[in-house]
Amino acid sequence: MMQFFEWKLPNDGKFWVKLKEEAQHLHDIGVTSIWIPPAYKADEQQDEGYATYDLFDLGEFNQKNTVRTKYGTKQELIDAITELYKYQISVYLDAVMNHKAGGEYTEKFMAKEVDPNDRLKDVSDAYQIEAWTGYNFPGRNNQYSDFKWHWYHFSGTDWNEANKKKAVYRILGDGKYWSKGVDGENGNYDYLMCNDIDHDHPEVIKELNRWGRWVSNELNLDGFRLDAIKHIEEQFIANFLKDVRSDRGDNFYAVGEYWKGDFDTLEKYIKLTEGKLDLFDVPLHYKMYTASHKGRHFDLTSFPEETLVTKFPVNAVTFVDNHDSQRGSSLESQVDSWFKPLAYGLILLMEKGYPCVFYGDYYGIAGQQSPHRIILDILLDARQKYAFGKQNLYFDHPNTVGFTREGDDIRENSGVAVLLSNGDDGDKEMYVGDHHKGEVWHEITGSITDEITIGDDGKALFKIHGGKLAVWVKK
Repeated sequence: MMQFFEWKLPNDGKFWVKLKEEAQHLHDIGVTSIWIPPAYKADEQQDEGYATYDLFDLGEFNQKNTVRTKYGTKQELIDAITELYKYQISVYLDAVMNHKAGGEYTEKFMAKEVDPNDRLKDVSDAYQIEAWTGYNFPGRNNQYSDFKWHWYHFSGTDWNEANKKKAVYRILGDGKYWSKGVDGENGNYDYLMCNDIDHDHPEVIKELNRWGRWVSNELNLDGFRLDAIKHIEEQFIANFLKDVRSDRGDNFYAVGEYWKGDFDTLEKYIKLTEGKLDLFDVPLHYKMYTASHKGRHFDLTSFPEETLVTKFPVNAVTFVDNHDSQRGSSLESQVDSWFKPLAYGLILLMEKGYPCVFYGDYYGIAGQQSPHRIILDILLDARQKYAFGKQNLYFDHPNTVGFTREGDDIRENSGVAVLLSNGDDGDKEMYVGDHHKGEVWHEITGSITDEITIGDDGKALFKIHGGKLAVWVKK
């Protein structure tokens, strides 16, 4: 998978055009699916799409002073998707259903202020506030949906227009409270930002399910990336996917962003949702982040421990960085540059997991060329040619670890040996298979010029330079 966007793209409306132009290249480097950004109207044109205004406006209507989104028009998006399908590349849309922004008008209703660090604790009595919770989407004029959003469709908000006060407000009403099936951080992490959607409200459930079916058919999508699911009622997510799949088929893909480094929490979520969606392997990402900052003081033998790719490989989407972790973003935890080749070598060449390459690491950030594109091209090529067959792990040294793939009978030269070092120069004897005996192997990242010969026992002593990645294949 490639996450085809980053946080600092220009607001020029040309991004869908670029995606279309890149379709063949993406196919050539082995990308089989694309995660595209939120493609619908936000509260302002320059927004990345996460301050969602109208889910049904894909850059088609004159709303919020613009027809196009930051990325382009609806037709340009459809053209890009059509081109991607020519090259057998699946398309997953980023679905932002946690909140809405940019309401047309204010409404008055009762609410209580809560402690931002413990949303279960009220810090005021109930009183009337005024907030921008009214949505009628005048530019769309009821096309695709005539649903209008009001204060009672939300569980919380963060702005009282009456006194210009910013706080976390819990909206009051019959049967209204924070959702139970959300993360327990801050007491209850239902509320994240803007006008927080009440996923326990029957009208909301019906409308969002209808949108899911509509947009997946309108764009002929293959799946969703579900944003901010730690803040959304877990039963809503399960039922939403069930509803969309009843229309699109059981193979309709879903990966959820549950941003938490705690493995136990993600394990619980996978079990509660019966494995019906994948999750990003955030614990693995934080291991990479920590390893990149600690250098030789990080014990590489711990990498396989308490990660989704080890415990739930079928549900694990492995990644190095994304738009949220990149420098300057809300969840900043960017992996240091020196470690990125090691991290990508791990996720792209190992047997398990569904690896996701970040646009910023391949194409660059804010128009600056990425220093990692060369190594990514090498690793993507190696994934297509060599990374097949049984895997053998050698995570047995704190500073030098590795793994091999023995190859298969289909690809004549398949098989690979991978080493990662966060310390000094080193070597490791590893087994690549008896069928490789006598073969001459070489290192393809350019780090080592020596060649080695596989012994009669299918083993060889593979070398690596300190702080580097080494990828060995048959010459």
